[in-house]
Amino acid sequence: MSSYTTEVRRLALSLTAGSWDKESLADRIRRALGGGSPDPRRLAARLVFHFDEGRPPSMSRLTAFLRDQDDLHQIWSQSQHDLRQNILLEPPVMGPLPDGLFTLPLPRLATWKDLRLWLGLLDNELAWFADREALQSRMVEPKLHHYRYRWITKRSGMRRLIEIPKSRLKIIQRQVLHELLNLVPPHPCAHGFRRRHSCLSYAAPHIGKAAILRMDLKDFFHSVPTPRIGALFRRLGYPSTVARLLQGLCTHAVSPVLAGAPYRELSWARKKRLLQKHLPQGAPTSPAIANLCAWRLDCRLHGVAEHFGLDYTRYADDLAFSGSSKLVGLAPYLQGLVGAVAMEEGFSVNHRKTRLNTQGQCQCLAGVVVNEKPNPRRREYDRLKAVLHNCVRFGPDSQNRRGLVDFKFHLAGRVAYVAWLNPSRGNRLKALWQRIQWTG
Repeated sequence: MSSYTTEVRRLALSLTAGSWDKESLADRIRRALGGGSPDPRRLAARLVFHFDEGRPPSMSRLTAFLRDQDDLHQIWSQSQHDLRQNILLEPPVMGPLPDGLFTLPLPRLATWKDLRLWLGLLDNELAWFADREALQSRMVEPKLHHYRYRWITKRSGMRRLIEIPKSRLKIIQRQVLHELLNLVPPHPCAHGFRRRHSCLSYAAPHIGKAAILRMDLKDFFHSVPTPRIGALFRRLGYPSTVARLLQGLCTHAVSPVLAGAPYRELSWARKKRLLQKHLPQGAPTSPAIANLCAWRLDCRLHGVAEHFGLDYTRYADDLAFSGSSKLVGLAPYLQGLVGAVAMEEGFSVNHRKTRLNTQGQCQCLAGVVVNEKPNPRRREYDRLKAVLHNCVRFGPDSQNRRGLVDFKFHLAGRVAYVAWLNPSRGNRLKALWQRIQWTG
């Protein structure tokens, strides 16, 4: 790193401390540079114009901007101006919330010490759990690792990695989820992982539509760009230091040694994605962060749907568009457009799972049939009805082929799900369930 870049970074550190407005910036520039050229007010005006007022940018963006300023470069080349004598050590402050979110009761965490006290951690514990030294990806001792790994084989034969945080880190992540992330509302079109939202609210706008186009995002959690996670916390007003620590607490880089043999069988692209910091599938904070980081994606796809007179909703990685019969002819163009928008936002569409269904076919979204009204799949309903009927005739033990300890409540839950979707069908199944003679 050149001496000029080093000095510019020191100036950037001074500027990110304190409020990000024209008057405060001009005062800090004057004190950091010791007065003289460049004009502090003019440089402060350029900073506020170039970046959002009230929210300091990331250190990399601010350093790049200052490095390109001719007046600063001229001062350094002519007089070797030493900024190290005037580094400002003022503590950072919380920035303002975006318009429409200023009433959110988010915790005030202006410094790393505030974050440490809020989480009830020691100094070294905060750095350890946030993986500031990037040690987790090189860890070979399971006792020192923050996650446990579990591989699940999907119906397609591919392996899915579930990264489960250990108890201490999970408590920290749950606090971040309940006391911070859950207070920020995602886009109205997002229905997954939200209170008072479900697969039924996701499917409801598409009931009785002439055509439904279903699309799927590939590796949804792992595809969320990590810099966007830090930008999300900065957007909520947290200074860069706190945002980086929160980002570290909610992301993870896989240890190839601890991931086991299934990791070595993955493609090069998937290995690279897991080796880098990403949202772990299995952490409590990942669904909420993914929803918030997909805000621009939802905004753009909602705009596309409105332009063509369609309805759009998203449930995690499932995208649904519905409308009149014109959607059948529009579908090929819409698939390409949605794929391009998703790629620009850091995601990718799994085109193998794209489906276009008309009313003459079974229109199913997240397991809910929506041709005329919400219903479970016919095959699943008939199978459950047959199990209940056989339980009445031959006893529940004859149907508990998997040896479930809580088979009674297992059936009760399946019946309640059907009743939730379709009360009339659910009542018929409830009547059968009540006739079963349970033992013990």
